[in-house]
Amino acid sequence: MTQLILTNHIASISELKASPMGTLNSAGGETVAILNRNQPAFYAVPAEVYERLMEELENVEISRMVRERASQKSVKVTLDEL
Repeated sequence: MTQLILTNHIASISELKASPMGTLNSAGGETVAILNRNQPAFYAVPAEVYERLMEELENVEISRMVRERASQKSVKVTLDEL
C-alpha cells in the first residue's frame, strides 16, 4: 500500500533515536516524516513551523467567525448606552 508523504525530508525511527536534533537540523528547519517500517508514523515539526501552523489555524477560525457574524443583524447603540 502506498502512502502520501507530505514533506521532502524523511528519516527512520532509528535515525531519530540516534540523533533527534541532528535529524531535525538536517532538514534545514522543515518538517521531517518519521518512518516506521517504511511507512510514515508521524511528522517531526520544528517549533517555528508549528507556531506558524497554529497562527494560520487561528486566522482561519477568525475568518469563519467574521463571515458568520457578517450575516447577523446588527444593533445600533450610543456611547451612553455602553
